[in-house]
Amino acid sequence: MKTRITELFDIEYPVILSGMSWVSTPELVAAVSEAGGLGILATGTLSLDDVRAGIKKIRELTDKPFGANVTLYFPGAERNVEVLIEEKVPVVNYSMGKGDKICEAVHAYGGKVVATVTNAKHALAAQKSGADALIVTGHEAAGHGGKVTSLVLVPSIVDQVEIPVIAAGGFADNRGFQAALALGAEGISMGTRFMASAESPVPAVLKEKAAGARVDQTLYSPKIDGIHARMMVTPGSKRLASRPLNPLAALIKSRRIAEMMGFSWPKLAAGIMLSGPENAFRMARMALGFDAFEKGMIDGDLDRGVLPLGQVAGLIHDAPPVADIIRDVVGESPA
Repeated sequence: MKTRITELFDIEYPVILSGMSWVSTPELVAAVSEAGGLGILATGTLSLDDVRAGIKKIRELTDKPFGANVTLYFPGAERNVEVLIEEKVPVVNYSMGKGDKICEAVHAYGGKVVATVTNAKHALAAQKSGADALIVTGHEAAGHGGKVTSLVLVPSIVDQVEIPVIAAGGFADNRGFQAALALGAEGISMGTRFMASAESPVPAVLKEKAAGARVDQTLYSPKIDGIHARMMVTPGSKRLASRPLNPLAALIKSRRIAEMMGFSWPKLAAGIMLSGPENAFRMARMALGFDAFEKGMIDGDLDRGVLPLGQVAGLIHDAPPVADIIRDVVGESPA
């Protein structure tokens, strides 16, 4: 199967693993790449040493192309970008920020850059910055999807850019894959479908809940981590979405996050306060959300934690191996 995406990344199938914090680990990344897709390592919650170790582990597990992502909105993202460049990661995926310097540095060693966007303005800016492709994320997606559904968003951006588009948000089977191609995309990115896979590191109870969810069992709120995000409806997500911000709790949580990621907490806190009240409140919500993500995605505690989940969970009913998922999505499963 050939599209501009398979040729760009030198992969067999135009199927991408979304870079999901706590989920897109080296093992899952390697499994997707080995199966012919493109695995993307999530670096947003990793320290510099963890990023380097993750890249090394992926290279031990596979010699196939892989990528790593950076959410430029997160504290410490610039440092992680430097590591990805130093390690010459084949594909760098960025979101929520300007990518011109990233494109220049990655292209210098022959790598490729993919920008994740949720609207045409950011898509055109990414193309101008030098991005080689776009991941266009619709409203249905887990985490930070856009305001417009994939059915409308994808073709609207395809019509405005020249670089290839990868559709994200609402894709989990061959029907969705074929629909994405019909909309003008040249590949798909999946998060929820790969989260519910045999190689996924999330607790089995979460895979069962994801596979048993209905399409209407998610909520979309800016109160989870400071930006509109989609989560499974759980006691933890409903609590976070309904309660007012607790600045003291956020301050306490931010100190632990800084220590875990190797930051100077006073310097981090000062930088956030100087960035203005709007960003400070957003970062405070992120600190609380970070803690809830950990409780949910690592401990499997959905009474206190949260689980990012796309609406497409309502179409998922099992957790097979990654290779089977990819073959099924592209229509190559045994009859």
